Amino acid sequence: MWSNQFLNPEFFWLLLLLPLLAFWMWYTRNRKSPELKFPGATGIADSKNNVMVFLHYIPDLLRLGAIALVIIGLARPRSTEENSKTKSSEGIDIVMAVDVSASMLARDLRPNRLDATKEVAADFIQDRPNDRIGLVVYAGESYTQTPLTSDHKILLNSLKSLKYGLIEDGTAIGMGLATAVNRLKESKAKGKVIILLTDGENNSGQIDPLTATQLAESFNIRTYTIGVGTKGTAPTPAAYDFSGNIIYRNMPVNIDEELLKKIADQTGGRYFRATDNSKLKEIYSEIDKLEKTKLQELKFYSYDEKFEQYILIAFGLLALELLLRYTVLKSFI
Repeated sequence: MWSNQFLNPEFFWLLLLLPLLAFWMWYTRNRKSPELKFPGATGIADSKNNVMVFLHYIPDLLRLGAIALVIIGLARPRSTEENSKTKSSEGIDIVMAVDVSASMLARDLRPNRLDATKEVAADFIQDRPNDRIGLVVYAGESYTQTPLTSDHKILLNSLKSLKYGLIEDGTAIGMGLATAVNRLKESKAKGKVIILLTDGENNSGQIDPLTATQLAESFNIRTYTIGVGTKGTAPTPAAYDFSGNIIYRNMPVNIDEELLKKIADQTGGRYFRATDNSKLKEIYSEIDKLEKTKLQELKFYSYDEKFEQYILIAFGLLALELLLRYTVLKSFI
């Protein structure tokens, strides 16, 4: 955004001399000189004198204007544009490990657990423009959906495409955590974080969750765990009808909170329980506050000097004054 300023505003004090200079010009031009008056010529003389007085002062007015413009030029008027650039001084690498098993279609969150997670995770990504973020998905096995990237547009599109049925069903918490660790183990970032979200208990996979936890701890990776699901029962996918539509039945919500707490405590993170949409959003906001990236703001200034145009106009007025004084108005001065 451009703003106007003067580099040497102290020169404006010289403008106070202009009234004195104007008075001196008026005084020197109006000193009484002997003149011959003729009776009966008063009316003609008065009308002529009015024009003469105006023409008489044109050169002086031009000179005063030129002097004023020179003073403004000496004050160095210029336009300034300030631009700022935010630089991450201590970036954080984050991997989100998301459960995409069939139970994530349960409707205790709206419209279901998976879609609610995708919506809140998207907001989390958009609020962290200076971090590299990756995405791991798991059910009966796990894989990297998106490696660590600072291109959040690609990441958001990848998150949006998540759905049930991408991989074999089940809940392999250990596999999901181990894959996330593998994405971060060679990271050079100051902070390395995993956000692991699940709605159930570890029931598949070749890697024990506690073994994966030890790996995370050995690479100094903090792990925040989120258990998503209401307490009690929830409308959960149970079967398919003849048309291929999911049949929902109220089923108990079983989350291995003890395991999730152990993973978080051992790696220096925290465990959260999301029982509804608003609570899930609060949890991601809390993690966002806990893992703040240190930023450095750099400011750049662009200057557009304006004094040249004032000086040029001043010389133009002086040239016009000399031209009028010694040509057109010579006989009137």
